[in-house]
Amino acid sequence: MIAGRVLLGRFFPLTCEGGERVPDGPLVVAANHFSHLDPVLVAVAVGRPIRYLAVDELYGRSGFFDNLTLWLGAIPMPRTRAPIGALRLALAELEAGGSVGLYPEGMRVWTWGEREPKRGAAWLARRAAVPLLPVAVAGSEEALGRGTTRVARRPIHVAVCEPLHPADWSNAADPLGAMTEEWRRRVAEALGRVYGRPAA
Repeated sequence: MIAGRVLLGRFFPLTCEGGERVPDGPLVVAANHFSHLDPVLVAVAVGRPIRYLAVDELYGRSGFFDNLTLWLGAIPMPRTRAPIGALRLALAELEAGGSVGLYPEGMRVWTWGEREPKRGAAWLARRAAVPLLPVAVAGSEEALGRGTTRVARRPIHVAVCEPLHPADWSNAADPLGAMTEEWRRRVAEALGRVYGRPAA
């Protein structure tokens, strides 16, 4: 991961904070999603390999992309039907002590707040009884955002937030909803610090 940070730093002014907040053991990593760069940026900030759940509609467009993501350990997940097989693989990865990543927004967005976060990250963390780690990525939308294939040298900031522990929400009327809202709040707060304005 140190090599990854050095390599990324050659292309982008990259700042990472909060690495000391990453708990030991298995965890679910959930970040906001602006760019195809985000999976690598988040893994570098967290400091460990992450197997990402990736919707299967991303595959089939580029053999290079398909092979690269699978080599990196991505878990293909269907968007149009119940992702039972993908969730089983994700739970097995967590049981083995690994880390699984996903994006509650469900896809890359133009701006933070345009899509309501889904509950999948909270469900996975609660089902596996592992921490949910919120991560905020700022600036990747300027470096390689939606609607472009051209990479620009822009500053990127990745902030690891305090982890959420499912047991803390066990008495909530809607544990998954409460965890998802707290994920949104922590990411919004971190993005607001970076952008210098409140995030939605």
